[in-house]
Amino acid sequence: MRKAYNRCLKLSLITQIIIGLICGVVFAWLSESYAIAVGILGELFINALKAIAPVLVLMLILTSIASYHKRKNSNIRKVIVLYLFSTFSASMVALIASYFIPQHLTLKTTTTGASVIPPSSILEVLHGFLISMITNLIEALMTSNYISILIWGVGLGFAFRNSSDNTHVFLKDISDAITQLVCVIMKFAPIGIFGLISSSLASTGFHAVWQYAHLISLLIGCMLIIALLLNPVLVWWHIRRNPYPLVFTCLRESGITAFFTRSSVANIPVNMALAKKLDLNPNTYTASIPIGANISMAGASITITVMTLATLHTLNISLHISTAILLSIVASICACGASAIAGGSLLLIPVVCNMFGIPHAVTIQVVGIGFIISVLQDSVETALNSSAGILFTAAVCIAKQDQLEKRTQFATTASPFLDK
Repeated sequence: MRKAYNRCLKLSLITQIIIGLICGVVFAWLSESYAIAVGILGELFINALKAIAPVLVLMLILTSIASYHKRKNSNIRKVIVLYLFSTFSASMVALIASYFIPQHLTLKTTTTGASVIPPSSILEVLHGFLISMITNLIEALMTSNYISILIWGVGLGFAFRNSSDNTHVFLKDISDAITQLVCVIMKFAPIGIFGLISSSLASTGFHAVWQYAHLISLLIGCMLIIALLLNPVLVWWHIRRNPYPLVFTCLRESGITAFFTRSSVANIPVNMALAKKLDLNPNTYTASIPIGANISMAGASITITVMTLATLHTLNISLHISTAILLSIVASICACGASAIAGGSLLLIPVVCNMFGIPHAVTIQVVGIGFIISVLQDSVETALNSSAGILFTAAVCIAKQDQLEKRTQFATTASPFLDK
């Protein structure tokens, strides 16, 4: 028994989650009453995430801003613009797709103690947004006020920008420690998902599986649109030639490995090797690829937007156009702050949901559903994020090389006339 247990621990997290899912489905089918009882395992896992998520968001935002250093390289700026534009465009694609294919989730809203009152206009959303900003940090952490936590993180990040190197190291150590704590909690994800899927199927029936299939299909569909349509257009805009050979090279060399590692940061060496293989400018890719591992987050932006809109549709909260655009902007910002660990984007869903006054107890259930479908969602998301990082770096470098070649050709052609 102990040997079997040790073998299970050596399996990858994705394999363990798949085992947890299968065991949960089988257990719910065999014994409905006991399946509801083991739901406490899922509740413990969700409560652990609920406790760590506010601190994680604060330290991710604070550390990333405090440790950021400007690079004196115009190419880096172009690559970053592509990263951010792709991330925001992905959120807009997810917004449109969710409008035409609305998703509904099975949520326990009665446990919140109060009904959710939807905002009536963009002014009400902005009013609640501004009021939520001005809150004591300790109170914001205790009440999971993510808007205030976000503002505090940005403010403290800029305040620590001019601190000593020792302070930056200390902040990074705290951020790494919290990330490690999240990793420990994530080790219990298979057990938590076993409890979640067992109790969910026993309570609502097996039609919930069809609901999850619809949700994951929409998420992957949006990510494929970005990977195969939007990103190639952005690359063509820079290099002015067929972008698909480069797109497929990046998806094959970077996307496949990222699909299995499920971490953009862990895939940095792969992207570095590919950049060297493509003979790109090392002054550009040595800086842009690490930055891209943190802000090239089109997949995370899609996940946050789709899951938030699914929550709003479930609670019958309608969106105005202006409110929808605001949601996309906030979702894009949150995506750029997504943790480098597997499932990091799911932990930032409450930040966006907080804009609409959705209780934390409800949004953390959505995070739990996200972990159930993360078997495919997080793998495809990471593949998109990581491959886009090297793709846009290559596009900018190739465009720069083409410009230099054209200037050299012009100078060679014009040289005899200039001499005369």
